[in-house]
Amino acid sequence: MASTPPAEFVIDEPLIRTLLHAQAPEFASLPLRRVAAGWDNEMWRLGDEHVVRIPRRAQAEPLIEHEHRWLPRLAATLPVAVPVPVVAGQPTAQHPRRWTVGRWLPGEPLADRPGSAALAGGLADFLAALHQPAPVDAPVNDWRGVDLGARADRVEMAIGVLRRTETATADQIMERWATLIAAPIYDGEPVWVHGDLHPLNLLVDDDTLTAVIDFGDLTSGDPASDLAVAWMAFEPIERHQLQTQLAHVDPATWARAQAWALALGTIVVVNSDDDPLLERVGRTAIRRVLVDQPPI
Repeated sequence: MASTPPAEFVIDEPLIRTLLHAQAPEFASLPLRRVAAGWDNEMWRLGDEHVVRIPRRAQAEPLIEHEHRWLPRLAATLPVAVPVPVVAGQPTAQHPRRWTVGRWLPGEPLADRPGSAALAGGLADFLAALHQPAPVDAPVNDWRGVDLGARADRVEMAIGVLRRTETATADQIMERWATLIAAPIYDGEPVWVHGDLHPLNLLVDDDTLTAVIDFGDLTSGDPASDLAVAWMAFEPIERHQLQTQLAHVDPATWARAQAWALALGTIVVVNSDDDPLLERVGRTAIRRVLVDQPPI
């Protein structure tokens, strides 16, 4: 299978210090330590109250741009904290990509723990607030918020990779995928979509949703890709609470959401050889979809 994409830029403390001295000198002397690296960005804790988010791959820069432009506008409409930039760092000769200083948000990632009833309620409130009509100049993402049929080739390729080692599971996934991909396509007004709403981007404290992070894939379109979190984060009772609280969502959208959960889970599993936690998140999503009934 595959692993996390390799970094294209060398990110280290001297580089970040140089960027801070040039563009945010008020932060330049604070303690600095690397705390996480995803597929696109690294996170460095800056003192007690802030964090630097900096691209490790060139394709991450447009994602940073989306956050710089749109998060300050969206934050006031959302019921939980989001990573509004404190400093919108600009490209330099040392690092030719945009970067961000933001506040260190409270809570820990939900990760592979099952979400609670309290979290389901808080997340439903967040989704209802976010999924509002997007402006005509909102970003468009080729992968999230779109008709999943346009990305079926990538999903089916991932299923094929899984079949090399787990034939029975891959066959189950393909059977359910074939059912779900037939759901009616979205014909509503494009709404704001987080685009990457998986359990590692949900921060919780004592089962309460405290923040939603990583809005780089922010887009407009079909909310179903966000609603996949119903299977990625929750077992049946809590998932039912989330769905009940979002009673305006129709069965076809939930079917597309279940398809997204299956697609994302499979793609994560075949691309996480070096990330056991991410693999567990993907496998859990697959399991929850396969034991559930198709929404239509």
